[in-house]
Amino acid sequence: MGAPAARAAWDGGKRVLLAAPRGYCAGVDRAVVAVEKALDLYGAPVYVRKEIVHNKHVVRTLQARGAVFVDETDAVPEGAHLVFSAHGVSPAVREAAKARSLQTIDATCPLVTKVHKEAVRFARQDAEILLIGHTGHEEVEGTAGEAPDHITIVDNPDVADRIEVKDPDNLVWLSQTTLSVDETMETVRRLRQRFPNLQDPPSDDICYATSNRQVAVKKIAPEAELVIVVGSANSSNSVRLAEVALDAGARAAHRVDDAGEIDDAWFEGVTTVGLTSGASVPEVLVQEVLAHLRERGYGAVEEVTTAMEDLQFALPTDLRRDLKAGGRRSLPVTPV
Repeated sequence: MGAPAARAAWDGGKRVLLAAPRGYCAGVDRAVVAVEKALDLYGAPVYVRKEIVHNKHVVRTLQARGAVFVDETDAVPEGAHLVFSAHGVSPAVREAAKARSLQTIDATCPLVTKVHKEAVRFARQDAEILLIGHTGHEEVEGTAGEAPDHITIVDNPDVADRIEVKDPDNLVWLSQTTLSVDETMETVRRLRQRFPNLQDPPSDDICYATSNRQVAVKKIAPEAELVIVVGSANSSNSVRLAEVALDAGARAAHRVDDAGEIDDAWFEGVTTVGLTSGASVPEVLVQEVLAHLRERGYGAVEEVTTAMEDLQFALPTDLRRDLKAGGRRSLPVTPV
């Protein structure tokens, strides 16, 4: 997560409350490292289906090293190396890659894979699955593709009020891993009002990193007139962080890709700025925002920590095998 910010005594002047945890989660770190090591091992180009993670800076950096991002498998030359993004893919995508003899590296976050397995298991029990998530998001498309005849997408709490089901007594809900915890629970509450026998997933589907970052931003938001969230517009968990900050009491909250998108007009009348970043954001971008804030007088920085994260995921199996065969040690993913 980078070096912790130095604590500074607050004298009533301008300050920054820096949320922790923030930035890279274990699944993002694993996916990014997988592409980097694939480029080292196989050489450029290495193809990646969709964005490896939802962050413009990460995508541009990997492109500069030789990664080629494509929308679908038919854009990849037969026999080439293709990385599946951290968001996961449907069985149909896997079959399409196999038909083109692509050498695939599955960088799906293990926590997303867990939801896929839940969908398959409940579908085998012939249960109807209500998948809470955003229509069109890659993760939702991948999960829904595991059991398309059994899954209905519930996009938001209002949809829960009008959705129709076939058998209310054989019904289960699952969710996208990067949603707002509060909004998801509101959706479940409304669903259960209509369908009292709705089953819960065996464990939380919203990932630890999403939940931890939301708890941290809730801690700083009530004291901050302005909260800045570093993260890209297509990053669901980053967008949710800005929403959570507003709900938790921040006077204003803005999501930016980097320091260059900050508007100085936001700082009028602001003494305390809250700062956090989404789970696909490298720490260097946060440090650049801190430098930007220092130039504007926000020199006192207090890191507000609500949880410690040390989870690591091993690199994808096929990549580890090839690294070993190539005489290169498969290094563990950097702790977050």
